[in-house]
Amino acid sequence: MSKRLATLFLGSALICAAAVSAPAMAQQAPAQPSPRISVTGEGEVSVAPDMAILNLSVLREAETAREAVAAGSEAMKQVLAALKAAGIAERDLQTAGLSLQPRYTQPGPQAKPQAPKISGYSASQGLTVRIRDLAAVGAILDKTIALGVNQGGDISFVNDDMKPSLTEARKRAVADATQRARTLAEAAGVTLGRILSIEEQSLRPGPVPMGKMMRAAAAESFVPVERGENNYRVSVDLVFEIAP
Repeated sequence: MSKRLATLFLGSALICAAAVSAPAMAQQAPAQPSPRISVTGEGEVSVAPDMAILNLSVLREAETAREAVAAGSEAMKQVLAALKAAGIAERDLQTAGLSLQPRYTQPGPQAKPQAPKISGYSASQGLTVRIRDLAAVGAILDKTIALGVNQGGDISFVNDDMKPSLTEARKRAVADATQRARTLAEAAGVTLGRILSIEEQSLRPGPVPMGKMMRAAAAESFVPVERGENNYRVSVDLVFEIAP
């Protein structure tokens, strides 16, 4: 084959390859995303709590660690017995920890510095209590204080089963997002299409701790308690297609 014929053959092959690859490249071009509307909806449900969670501690001090722990254990036994007598089930009582710390005395001013010396020990025993009869919360607090509880007292009012409230909050969040999307579509003069995606944001249950209860035991025969309401909030992101 002559050099001229070889050149003509190579040129024809390149032209054919370009003609074949051009449609293929056109088919592989990325499709443009369809027009869409993205919105965020929120749903909230407020319900009365049906359970209180109470954190209590007994603190005792003694010259030895053994004596401090023994004194705290004896006081905690009385607290547990009183709680069970008040109708608290064993499944609603949980030990929350034991803390043992030395107490130090600082030496007075001397010519030669000396290290602090251990003068005794502090032992603290914690207890978490779930109270399902909310009408008894104040009386239970008063009783435990009388038996020697002298630390803690944080109270949280919660709902034993949050699922119904969260389900309703989700429904309200989706309805809120849908209504916002319809409003935006109407304002823009377009037609709202199908839902392309739904994403739920973090759930935000809202039981609010009451704080410390030790402040008022001496003033009342029982500690006054207000339970209020719990707010459960859900946020969802919805993406709608704009219909052609």
